[in-house]
Amino acid sequence: MICKNNLNTVEETAWELMEDGYDLHIHSLPSVFPRSLDCFELVREASEAKMAGVVLKSHYESTAFRAALVNAYSNCSTKAYGAIALNWPVGGLNVYAVENALKAGAKIVWMPTRDAANSLMFGNMDGDFFNRPGISILTSKGTLKESVYDIMDVVKKYNRVLATGHISPNESVILCKEGRKRGVRMILTHPEFPRTTIDAEIQKEMADLGVLIEKNWYNVAQKAVTIEQMAANIRAVGVKRAFLSTDRGQKGLPHPTIELHNFVAALLKQGFSETEIRSLVRDVPKSIIE
Repeated sequence: MICKNNLNTVEETAWELMEDGYDLHIHSLPSVFPRSLDCFELVREASEAKMAGVVLKSHYESTAFRAALVNAYSNCSTKAYGAIALNWPVGGLNVYAVENALKAGAKIVWMPTRDAANSLMFGNMDGDFFNRPGISILTSKGTLKESVYDIMDVVKKYNRVLATGHISPNESVILCKEGRKRGVRMILTHPEFPRTTIDAEIQKEMADLGVLIEKNWYNVAQKAVTIEQMAANIRAVGVKRAFLSTDRGQKGLPHPTIELHNFVAALLKQGFSETEIRSLVRDVPKSIIE
């Protein structure tokens, strides 16, 4: 349950700005990794905040059917949306897994995350439990693999969105450029995350191509980036080309809805207007899941 007692003006405004908003990057149970809450608890808390929707992210399976069950039985106003990340348990760069997830209603397809070659160069992440080769989206010649083109075609067919995941900055730029050339809707995933860091100038370059840029509270909370630098990067990209997410749900850490509130409150303190924040938390993410 969310406690809203003894709030100051900024905190009250932050809750108000979350109404009809979205968080498109949340980890929840069931999961092989330790998580702080299950999908039903998640949508109940988001509904208390009068949010419109949340995307359930799992590194190792599609969450499309999970989202459908949550929506059928939660009796909550907040809707859950499914997604898929292209790691080894779904076959890696597997176009059939992509089409199955999208046909079932998934809204976002992430390129490899934990199993990306780039991510594994930094070592295992907390909770990893098997050894595996890293997945690259590039051939030995530095060009995109045919399987990546197949995936882009399917994502475009369903008018859904392809996100970069934890692939390298170089891979991300190549993917985003080629995706936009082919008319694919694209997301640059958490470019302030240490494993996927991309500077503001290149973020803006991607945004100029029509790529939407994810801004992730986890990166601030884990001190990978200061709130001042995060605010500067958002302004460099533009509030109509970026969106807020939390990447929260890890066991022992604050719940996603609380963290989205913290993000909104922090940006208010950085001088963002209510109109700008509504774009970041409502308008842009809504365009992604529609």
